[in-house]
Amino acid sequence: MNSTRLLAATAVAGAAVLALSGCVAKADAAAGGALAVTSTADDCAVSASTAPSGTVAFDIANKSDQVTEFYLLASDGLRIVGEVENVAPGASRTLTVVAQPGDYFTLCKPGMVGDGVGKKSFTVTGDAVAVEGPDAEQKKQAVDLYAAFVKDQTGQLLPAVQSFTAAYESGDDAIAREQFPRVRAFYERIEPIAEALGDLDPRIDYREVDAVAEGLEWTGFHRIEKDLWVPAQDALNADGETPAWKDWAPSTPAERATYGDKLIADTQELYDYVHSDTFTQTLEDQGVAGISNGAIALLDEVATGKISGEEDWWSGTDLNDFAANVEGSKMAFSLVRDFAESKGDKGAELVTRIDAGYADLEAALAKYGSLDAGFVPYSQVTEADKRELTDLINALAEPLSQLTVTILE
Repeated sequence: MNSTRLLAATAVAGAAVLALSGCVAKADAAAGGALAVTSTADDCAVSASTAPSGTVAFDIANKSDQVTEFYLLASDGLRIVGEVENVAPGASRTLTVVAQPGDYFTLCKPGMVGDGVGKKSFTVTGDAVAVEGPDAEQKKQAVDLYAAFVKDQTGQLLPAVQSFTAAYESGDDAIAREQFPRVRAFYERIEPIAEALGDLDPRIDYREVDAVAEGLEWTGFHRIEKDLWVPAQDALNADGETPAWKDWAPSTPAERATYGDKLIADTQELYDYVHSDTFTQTLEDQGVAGISNGAIALLDEVATGKISGEEDWWSGTDLNDFAANVEGSKMAFSLVRDFAESKGDKGAELVTRIDAGYADLEAALAKYGSLDAGFVPYSQVTEADKRELTDLINALAEPLSQLTVTILE
């Protein structure tokens, strides 16, 4: 995306995770304490199986020896209502949503792969949560602007994918390699949208090791990436253990056509969804809490895969994905910034810390390039550089994790 188009997009919206949540006036926020979640190697224990509609908070404690995730899933068991990723062993995180009445599921995923453990029914009772209060109009505007941004990004993603796959299918690998990181930026800014739609994100964006671990057919960007940057015969996959050529060979022209056409079809599905009445209704239900949670989720994307260099394992273009995730997160934050700042001294202080966190992280990224000009290969980022970036991500993640609950107070 060129800088002029990006500035235009920034002026109209931000990105968010799809959470079935609404906007409530301050007096309507749930007064009860957070529900305790204990994630272990084989269970996901939640202190209660029901909660009244409105603000619902889950305090997740990771008691396993692996990094874990916690999910609140819709009644179909696929769509993600809310999630917390990258909870380190011994650490705790909080997920806050505004939940509408209905049936849900809770689930933990130690190791962040596979089907997860401890899936249990969860019920939200009471009346539907409506947008109301003196700032209802501004909140509705924020949601509308977010919708505009998502539609803009998918509107650019689809033709970019068509151009990229045309080069790939025709064997013009030099052009396809040049386009790969630029195409992905549109997707990375709004990635939680696809993640909320069951298996769509796995089809578009799963790494090989994740697809194999979950027994899924491996398709999408990273399947194509490996064809474009063919690994050495003695190379290892992103897990550092599996030989790169085990159960893999460069795609034939016919296979390239299959993978390219599949990526176009899956991107079209995402485009069709964000232009549907279902998407519009979901946004109206979710309110500003979903936008706030989206800012958090996109930064989690950076911490989970990009900083380790495992995302774009063969191309080394991880910094492009890193920067696009940060852009999407910052855009989402910009839409709810005023709501947080209006919460007195506590809110103002939180906004100041978040602003500083984004500024410091962007300044550090700028040392390696930009989305317009391109970034250096990730292999040129030293371990000391990675530690610096990790520290900056953590410094931003801590106040950002408090954003949703502050807005809903």
